[in-house]
Amino acid sequence: MKRTIICLALLAPAIAALAQEGASRPRARDLGVGPGVFAPGPLNAITDVAGVAVGHVTIVRGDEVRTGVTAILPHGGNLFQDKVAGAVFVGNAFGKLAGSTQVEELGTIETPIVLTNTLSVGVAIDAVVGYTLDQDGNGRVQSVNALVGETNDGGLNDIRGRHVTREHVLEAIREARTGEVEEGSVGAGTGTRCYGWKGGIGTSSRQLPERYGSYRLGVLVQTNFGGVLTIAGAPVGRELGRHAFAAPGGGPEAGADGSCMIVVATDAPLDARDLRRLAARAVFGLARTGSSYSHGSGDFAVAFTTSLEMRTKAGETAPRARRVLPSEAVSPLFQAALEATEEAVYNSLFRATTVTGRGGQRADALPIDRVREILRRYNPSPEAVPKT
Repeated sequence: MKRTIICLALLAPAIAALAQEGASRPRARDLGVGPGVFAPGPLNAITDVAGVAVGHVTIVRGDEVRTGVTAILPHGGNLFQDKVAGAVFVGNAFGKLAGSTQVEELGTIETPIVLTNTLSVGVAIDAVVGYTLDQDGNGRVQSVNALVGETNDGGLNDIRGRHVTREHVLEAIREARTGEVEEGSVGAGTGTRCYGWKGGIGTSSRQLPERYGSYRLGVLVQTNFGGVLTIAGAPVGRELGRHAFAAPGGGPEAGADGSCMIVVATDAPLDARDLRRLAARAVFGLARTGSSYSHGSGDFAVAFTTSLEMRTKAGETAPRARRVLPSEAVSPLFQAALEATEEAVYNSLFRATTVTGRGGQRADALPIDRVREILRRYNPSPEAVPKT
């Protein structure tokens, strides 16, 4: 998948080096960390759910601008005319998830899901509305429910400058691709922090065994929250001495506040009610990594299914038959959502690179060698992680 970087020409070498550093950093499974009992999909990414595409625009300018946009497309067609079943779960509502009330009411998603920074939600809505109106077949559309989420990157980024433009959002949508997903300090995760370290974009997936329907589930996270980092049960935040409740003087970079946006995709034929329950499990999954769900942390999850059975055609009025997975059968998907969310958070941290931004503020990349040593100390004989 192509990543687009908007930057000053003089910064191009530095950005190229940053991208190379990110590509060389490990994912969780490279360190033997594979949460849960289900195996990941082939890419271990949200794009393991067929048809789902992800696009990033990373915006780095001068010393002050560290932000971006990430777009998730549930399928490659006209989403307004062929809506997917969807739902939202709010763990803590200190945040802005535009479009959530209509999703809750109707149980459908009709636009790309866009993630950006807090003060760029408005411009992102405008861009998504324009994108939808301009699609073939939408010439008579007069109402669009743009679904846009955010976290606040105002520490590293000049957020008040509102540097995300309509064109950046449209570019993220246009550049969305299936296949591998870039992680770490990219897109909407360019200026974020997590657990006192550099956060960003992370993703993971799970493939259910045949006895549970062989369904796939994928998660993408935009991590910008705090607490006490725990990895595979090891108290990494405590051991490293950097967490939300460390001794005074730790600075705002180790604070508990922030936010996390989670997007969950599956191909299982779930209705909106069970998609909301699935989204809740993704928010619950943050607890496995040590989240404090603090006062200032907006913890939101959006879940959708790509199942053709659950699609809604614009303007349809005639009854039709659907095969829906019964609630008694969704527990394996709940487990998959917990596991994939946990691993996606780890991937956002492991793949993130050190970023220096506004006012010289710096977010350090999680120190891999020290984390590896802590994991070995607390898990001297770890079981092999699930394989594809």
